[in-house]
Amino acid sequence: MSRIKATFAALVLAQAAHSVEEYVGRLWESFPPARFLTSLVSSNLELGFLVINSALVSFGLWCALWPVRLGWPSAVGLMWFWVVIETINGVGHPLWSLRQGGYTPGVATAPLLLILALYLAVQLRAMGGTSSR
Repeated sequence: MSRIKATFAALVLAQAAHSVEEYVGRLWESFPPARFLTSLVSSNLELGFLVINSALVSFGLWCALWPVRLGWPSAVGLMWFWVVIETINGVGHPLWSLRQGGYTPGVATAPLLLILALYLAVQLRAMGGTSSR
């Protein structure tokens, strides 16, 4: 389980780096779904983006420090949630960049998210994926 914990922590840290890349690239200005989500939080889209991404990374850190580290029964489900989210991120950003024909905010860190998410999925499946042993 210690390798899974380390992989999960690395995935959360990669998400933090990904959020920074998206912020620097002003993702909310160029990606309509990001614009929509941030507008649900604030009319100031930059602030909405910061709130959403800060909440996401904070949630990831909470998951890593408590449920995952302490082996709570919910830990496996939470890690699978992150596998799904980061796989979508890891695939979606490169597809969007291909469609746009160039760099889009988040594409540089997306492969790391995908690799870590898939590696975590393999680890979870190897341990049975249904308990936090």
